[in-house]
Amino acid sequence: MEAIFRVDGANAVTSPHAAGPWDPNMQHGGAPASLVVWAAERIATPAPMQIARVTIDLMRPVPVAPLRLETEVLREGRKIQLCAVRLMANGVLTVAATVLKVRRQAQPLPDDVIEPPLDVAAPGQSREEPQNSPFGMGMTIRAARGRFGGPGPGAIWYRAERPLVAGSAISQAMRAVVASDFCNASSALDFRKWTFLNADLSVSMAREPVGEWVLLDAVSWIGPDGAGVAMARLADTQGYFGRCAQTLVIEKR
Repeated sequence: MEAIFRVDGANAVTSPHAAGPWDPNMQHGGAPASLVVWAAERIATPAPMQIARVTIDLMRPVPVAPLRLETEVLREGRKIQLCAVRLMANGVLTVAATVLKVRRQAQPLPDDVIEPPLDVAAPGQSREEPQNSPFGMGMTIRAARGRFGGPGPGAIWYRAERPLVAGSAISQAMRAVVASDFCNASSALDFRKWTFLNADLSVSMAREPVGEWVLLDAVSWIGPDGAGVAMARLADTQGYFGRCAQTLVIEKR
């Protein structure tokens, strides 16, 4: 399968498979989110570290077009690294992100600190959901509870099938952010009558996911004045490991 991006130095060529459901010329948010994490993971750290938080502001629609990557270390320490990643399209800032890494060091935790167990059906026992956007068709999506894009909350499994960056494996943190950008699929609004694009994405992880599947146990709250919030607990087949949230821009079609 053709990858979403081909990166040469600071330049990323975008394939048509990056397009989302809103506009064939606009990327699904999961595409630039994965590129942000890929770039951040290539910034060297003074000690082994893992990504604990990704915060992405979508400054404007990200076109299905060549992008330029800019990275910067904002804070370098023994225990954390905070870096910035910016995606430019034709000289215009489209994505501004920060990625927080935390030193990876095994800790002897008390016996009563227990990871929340999975409380929904596993991917193999969940219903497959068809996709019609180019980016979505590079995913396998299965509903454990509710429906993808259906009204109300839903617990949905996501697995990225299409390579995200040519020549690179999909990292576990990339899997987490790609799935997280589908959080607004939990909207209570009818996709045929409303748009509810996310203006940002924030993902926090107590650990990186294990395996290929990431669950979003998601819900959306819609306000009366054009704003909304989508949020989800994140899990893999071993249990819950994080949370994500999006700010939504609500408009009548």
